[in-house]
Amino acid sequence: MKRVRLWLRELTLAQQLLTILFVVISILTIFIFAFLTPGINEFTTSEMYRMLHASHTSFSYYLNENDHVRRTYFPSDDSGIVHIIVEADEDFTTLPGEDITFSRSAVTKMQADLLLAGDGPSDGIYKAPKDTDESLLYTISKLKDGRYLITIMSADTSTQFRSLLVNNIVNANMLVAIALFIILTVWVTTIIVPLNQIKAYITKIKNDEPAELNISRRDEIGEVAEALREMDLELQKQSREKQEMIQNISHDLKTPIATIRSYGESIKDGVYPYGSLEKSIDVIIEHADRLEKKVRSLIALNKMDYLLDDCPEGDTLNMNDVVDKVLLSLKVIRPEISFERECDRGVLFHGDEDPWRIVVENLVDNALRYADTVIRLELHPGELKVINDGQPISEDRLSKLFKPYEKGTDGQFGLGLSIVYKIVTTYGYRIAAENLANGVCFRIWKELDKKEIRAFQREKKKEEREKAKEIRRQEREERKSGRTEA
Repeated sequence: MKRVRLWLRELTLAQQLLTILFVVISILTIFIFAFLTPGINEFTTSEMYRMLHASHTSFSYYLNENDHVRRTYFPSDDSGIVHIIVEADEDFTTLPGEDITFSRSAVTKMQADLLLAGDGPSDGIYKAPKDTDESLLYTISKLKDGRYLITIMSADTSTQFRSLLVNNIVNANMLVAIALFIILTVWVTTIIVPLNQIKAYITKIKNDEPAELNISRRDEIGEVAEALREMDLELQKQSREKQEMIQNISHDLKTPIATIRSYGESIKDGVYPYGSLEKSIDVIIEHADRLEKKVRSLIALNKMDYLLDDCPEGDTLNMNDVVDKVLLSLKVIRPEISFERECDRGVLFHGDEDPWRIVVENLVDNALRYADTVIRLELHPGELKVINDGQPISEDRLSKLFKPYEKGTDGQFGLGLSIVYKIVTTYGYRIAAENLANGVCFRIWKELDKKEIRAFQREKKKEEREKAKEIRRQEREERKSGRTEA
């Protein structure tokens, strides 16, 4: 069986078509000769005897009503049926015009069969004498006047009827096979032609040649063609972005390197471009730091390409701790900015702590560059928001924020949000930016199932009950303290 499967895999579609047709025709042939032929034989014999009985019954009724008819032979009609009247005391009878003789013993046997049959007619097959190969189907019955009516039909009529029936069935099956062949040929052609177009299209893409794929279908082949066209557009887009990224990297690295080089050469010549040696060296150090941050961002971005979601299933990371650590380290950058928090307790996210800390750090650092007076963080089950009250983002940039080297007006390298996007999507979350009435909101979220929502609601109610209990306890202590003082 394994060899058959391997052999089928090596066949082309045209060869598979021929194989299918061969199998179908073989099955039809076996069906006709092994199963259908015995049924045809039985049907033919039954049909011949039915015709014989009908003709015999009709003619015997006629003779019984007209007993003056003395003829003994009535020749064949279109159906090949012959009627013979045999006198009860005859030793034998000869069919006029036929080379067949009914001996007295044959007639006696027919009469005995008739007695065994009772009132109805008796059927049988009469084999002709040895000098002829002909055999006859007969029906015999006794008339009112004591004579016997024998109705016969040549077995050749049955053979001809059977051959005609078999030929019609074979011809019908051949027509079905031919129609099937035509249908399968057209069908396979409609598959082979677009597949060859797809193959040529892929070859051109591989060789970086201009390529078009004109296939308009709504089936699976059409879906594959549409996916290939989208893939080609995405590859072209990625190629352009790659070129732009290389140009941006070259430009961003060239500027601090050129500054460090020019300042170093000036100091070597005894010239201090920034007024003094210390200030000039500070400029070199500043650009070196900037260059180091650029390299670190590139390394982080490359590392994020290989980030895998190999964490245990479920939400296990306490995001409240992550937010606390980030705010502790970043809020000193701009002390004049106030931070507002609306964080539910015990909010868990899926993933590792270090990548999520990078996400929160980048979002808060981005907010610090654009905020006017306040930054607000909201943390709820399955959702994190970082909101600043700075200027809104232009609509044409909202869709490009998370691509590499998309800088804002005060952006540094254009890599922070692309790193955020890679981490968030790796862990199965979504991120989007939107303009608010008085600021900008970066939102990270994922859809919660009903079980998680119910668990959060239970935790929320438990927290509210604990708060209410704490408030009542404080009120009781205050009332007790007031009574003591009085």
